[in-house]
Amino acid sequence: MTESGNDLNGTRGITEAGGGVGTLTRDDFASDQEVRWCPGCGDYAILAAIQGVMPDLGIPPEKTVFVSGIGCSSRFPYYMNTYGVHGIHGRAPAIATGIASARPDLTVWVVTGDGDGLSIGGNHLIHALRRNVNLKILLFNNQIYGLTKGQYSPTSEEGKVTKSTPFGSVDHPFNPISLALGAEASFVARTLDVDRKHLTSVVRRAAAHRGSSFIEIYQNCNIFNDGAFIALTGKEGRSTNRIYLEHGKPIRFGPDASKGVRITPDGRAEIVAVGEAGDANLLVHDEHRDDPSLAFALSRLADGPTGPTPLGIFRAVDRPAYGDGMEHQLRSAADQQGPGDLSRLLNSGDVWTVN
Repeated sequence: MTESGNDLNGTRGITEAGGGVGTLTRDDFASDQEVRWCPGCGDYAILAAIQGVMPDLGIPPEKTVFVSGIGCSSRFPYYMNTYGVHGIHGRAPAIATGIASARPDLTVWVVTGDGDGLSIGGNHLIHALRRNVNLKILLFNNQIYGLTKGQYSPTSEEGKVTKSTPFGSVDHPFNPISLALGAEASFVARTLDVDRKHLTSVVRRAAAHRGSSFIEIYQNCNIFNDGAFIALTGKEGRSTNRIYLEHGKPIRFGPDASKGVRITPDGRAEIVAVGEAGDANLLVHDEHRDDPSLAFALSRLADGPTGPTPLGIFRAVDRPAYGDGMEHQLRSAADQQGPGDLSRLLNSGDVWTVN
């Protein structure tokens, strides 16, 4: 089977296998392993969406790698009929960086959670983003540690009562979108596990991006943190609180689009009534803006998913990918110095003999 290139227009990927022509389908990316998450877990919806969108990318399973760390989300590679690595806690971005650097012909995905990716793995994550390694990073955020049975996580709200914080958490939580933008990630987005259409559209955009693509996915843990995103997913709140970002359009939301977002003189994003503020004063979303300050302001619009919350692509800019720069250096060195000589390298500089 050979790669046919990316097709992001919704058509099925075409590959050649054994001299014939075949069409990739969802079944090509679904493994034979029994999926084991708690009944009702949001991970099922995300898995179904990813397996459904993969054929559209036109990249065959053997050219795809999923890398994970530790946590409920990290079972993901078992359920994808691709190459996969179930790594150690928090180290998925580091492992994936090595794979992407050594094998630029592969498409490398990282699946992590708010605990795995933002606690022990926080440093690996931000450095992968700042380097702009060619990775597609999916961060499942359920604001709790699910696999270890309900301890508070780096995204749990202040005052969160859990087994590890019986009197309420005193930690201030991370805002994953703000964190990614602070690391100057070149592609930053947020979506929901239950919004299949939006989730798949964001994943398609991330797959087409060259460099680090970071997607925060609000994912419900119905056992240890059920209803954490009810303001966005509930019947009453979803039409009121979902602020869908669309490039080139004024930011408006609500059942009758009567609410909007504008920038204050001191640079903050604030929610206003469109009738009072006027259409001309609304912020027009620009995901391609090189300066991430406005995207950062949007990320601070909601302290948590308890009210109006931006969803969609905050930033999508072009800048050199890490692997491209590394490959250029290697080729330049080879052109200047010729083929590598390991013996010469080991005996260069200061050497000594041990009797």
